[in-house]
Amino acid sequence: MYRLLLIDDDSELASLLRQYFTQFDFELDNEILPSQGLALLQRHRYDLVILDIMLPEMDGFEVCKRIRKHSDIPIIMLTARGEVMDRIVGLELGADDYLPKPFEPRELVARIQRILKRSQFKRADEIGMDKQLSFGRLRIDSIQRQVQLDEEIIALSAMEYKLLLLFASSPHKIFTRDELLNQLKGIDAVVYTRSIDILVSRLRNKLKPLDLIKTIRGQGYLFVGNAS
Repeated sequence: MYRLLLIDDDSELASLLRQYFTQFDFELDNEILPSQGLALLQRHRYDLVILDIMLPEMDGFEVCKRIRKHSDIPIIMLTARGEVMDRIVGLELGADDYLPKPFEPRELVARIQRILKRSQFKRADEIGMDKQLSFGRLRIDSIQRQVQLDEEIIALSAMEYKLLLLFASSPHKIFTRDELLNQLKGIDAVVYTRSIDILVSRLRNKLKPLDLIKTIRGQGYLFVGNAS
C-alpha cells in the first residue's frame, strides 16, 4: 500500500479522497496546516505529497520549497488558480505535476499512479544505466537513488533525478526537447516545452559549480561529463 500525504485545508475534499483512494491501495493522511504537514514528513515515510497552493500560515509554493530542501519525494500541486505562470512557478520550485481545481478524482489517481511508477528504483535499469556512475566530483548511486557532489547530497525532485539519469546514461549525446519530453512524461501539456527548459535550468543550478549540461542552439541539450 502506498502512503500519501495531503496538505490542504479543504476537509471535505480530504474525506472524499481518503475514501476514494482505498480502492487503489492508497492510504491518505491529511493536514490542514503546512507546519503540521512538514512535521509529519519528518516523522513518517510517505510515497507522495499532494499539496494545495492556497493554505493558511504559508502558501503551497513556500511549502514545496521547504520540502525540496531535504527531500525528493514526488509532489503534485493543486490549486483553484489555473494560470500557466502558477504551474511554471510550481515546476521551478520542484513539483512533479500540477492539477487545477476542480478536478476528477480519477484523473488525480492516474497522475499519482504514473508518478509512482516513474519513481520506482528500477528506472535506472530500464534505461540501461550502471548502478553507480561517477563523473569526477559528481556521483550517482541508483541503488540508493542518491546524487552526491563532493561530500554533499543533492536533493532532486523525481523529475530532476530522471532527467539526470537520462543525461548520464548517454554522455555527449545531444537530446532534443522532443526526446526529453517522450522520456519525461507527466508534465502538464500546457507547459510542455517551457517545462523542459525549467527542469534543465533547475538541474544546472543544483549541480553548480559544475557545468555539465550545455545548450546546443537549435538542437537541444548535451551532457558533457566524462565517466570516471
